[in-house]
Amino acid sequence: MSHPFSSIEQHRVRAAAASSVVAGEVHYAPLKSLWFLGMAAAALIGGYVTFSMAGLFLFLVSTAVVLLFGHSLGSHRKLIHDSYQCPKWLEYLLVYLGVQVGLAGPLALLRQHELRDYAQRLPDCHDYLRHGRSAWVDAWWQLNCELRLVDEPNVRIEARIADDRFYRFLERTWMLQQLPVAVLLFFWGGWSFVFFGTCARVTAGVFGHWLIGYFAHNHGQMHYEVQGAAVQGHNIRLTSLLTMGECWHNNHHAFPGSARLGLHAGEWDPGWWVLCVMRRAGLAWDLTLPADLPLRTELLCIDHAAGLMMYRAGSRS
Repeated sequence: MSHPFSSIEQHRVRAAAASSVVAGEVHYAPLKSLWFLGMAAAALIGGYVTFSMAGLFLFLVSTAVVLLFGHSLGSHRKLIHDSYQCPKWLEYLLVYLGVQVGLAGPLALLRQHELRDYAQRLPDCHDYLRHGRSAWVDAWWQLNCELRLVDEPNVRIEARIADDRFYRFLERTWMLQQLPVAVLLFFWGGWSFVFFGTCARVTAGVFGHWLIGYFAHNHGQMHYEVQGAAVQGHNIRLTSLLTMGECWHNNHHAFPGSARLGLHAGEWDPGWWVLCVMRRAGLAWDLTLPADLPLRTELLCIDHAAGLMMYRAGSRS
């Protein structure tokens, strides 16, 4: 399908027509719903019955670890966008921690991300893909349902990922990967550690991913506008530490391949901080910045002072 902006021609998704991401219906997904609601019920009931300060501390630490090293550095900045390079063993470890967030297997997560990203760049897309309904409807859809498009676009995943035996193994067993951790936690601290270190952690990861996604596509600050796009990204400043820098979604919509998400003064980005430490330790290299990316003719800077500051920071980093 032809598109006025050349950047989308390099996308992993190929669709026969723009309507491919518009026409479709949302259906209840029993396994997806049971996974989230079951984890949430276990976290609330089990956490109440077995509450301990040690369990709460475990929840906070384990959630922070999987969100930072797993989701942000492993699943998002590395697997999906390949915005930096690192040893293969470290890539596997980071992606495995990403699976521990509990969203999906690595290949399914990549496909979901690419389809949504592609659809949002087009002039129109289904409300499911754009977080276009009320928060209550969108929460029900995203946490318990799936979108079935009439003409599903093709998502082309490169062979180095699609044919990787480790990723294919994780794709088949991503739910089961919570069991080894739960067993270890049980022998370490009993049921309290299981409910807080597994059930509450997964619940927070899945629900938090939806919550930030909803607001990041509907409310917040903007430095840039992607012209012709159905959806604009927004920055949610107050959540920078909670999201490990993933809240700078307007920046990310503007420069999807950048390893750095917090581009301007005061935009805290823990994921970028860790990448800088990894680079100094020789564990990461070729960190991509906005200045390294091809020019996007559809990108309009609507905050010129912030844009100039970002490019200066990019040239120094």
